[in-house]
Amino acid sequence: MKRRDFLLSSVVGTAALATTGEAAKKIAAAAQPAAPMAPPNGKILIAGGRYDTKWIGHMARLTGKARPRILYLSTATGDQPNDIIRWFRMAAPLEVEAIYQPSFINSRDQQQSWEEALLSVDGIVCSGGNTLNQQAIWKAQGIDLIMRQAWEKGIVLGGASAGSLPWFEEGSTDSRPKELTIVKCLGFIKGSHSPHYDGEPLRRPLYHKLIGSGEMKPGFACDNDAGIYFEGDKPKQFLTARTGAKVYYVSAKDGVVTEQEMPVEPLV
Repeated sequence: MKRRDFLLSSVVGTAALATTGEAAKKIAAAAQPAAPMAPPNGKILIAGGRYDTKWIGHMARLTGKARPRILYLSTATGDQPNDIIRWFRMAAPLEVEAIYQPSFINSRDQQQSWEEALLSVDGIVCSGGNTLNQQAIWKAQGIDLIMRQAWEKGIVLGGASAGSLPWFEEGSTDSRPKELTIVKCLGFIKGSHSPHYDGEPLRRPLYHKLIGSGEMKPGFACDNDAGIYFEGDKPKQFLTARTGAKVYYVSAKDGVVTEQEMPVEPLV
């Protein structure tokens, strides 16, 4: 523990012993660092599933660059070759410089730091796959902190499934054996998220159960081919690349779950 952290915790601990109830809670809360503000130029573009050429093209337009550098980070798939090939095929029709950054690297071959690789582009698309493994590797490598820097810098972030989940506080995931569970993520956007809302039969009932019970915060659910564009941490556009693909805000009051269908615009 750093000296500053130790002194702070000592003060909180001493004060808490000397007070009770609400006073102790207020002292402890005041000693906690304030959550960082969402950057006004922060941009995140997610989809519930199938982040294909249309979504990459929209990300490219959001950068404001004539030929933006869009990087693909496939941590959640373990850098599978077929996934990387698919990335270049999807990006090929677009006026973008498509880049790929492996997550499983060594010091011999990786000549750039993570900061140099991830902060030198205009957009970052994160793959689907295993969100739990993705988050563990990002934290071990410090990529989670660099993603925050990228967001603050105005680099457009996004993806589908495991590429849409990491930006929220939490979400539903199939990253563990046997059943869908909760995964904790970066928290750039407050609340929760469920991808594949119409694509996998267990997603909707689990999301309802977790929000209704209070185990998970309210949040946004996206069908495959539907998504959201956020500026800062607020939704700016609800988008659909397929007729019938929808976005919902799911919340609960007294255990009763409500789905609010959001007005979607066609993704072109």
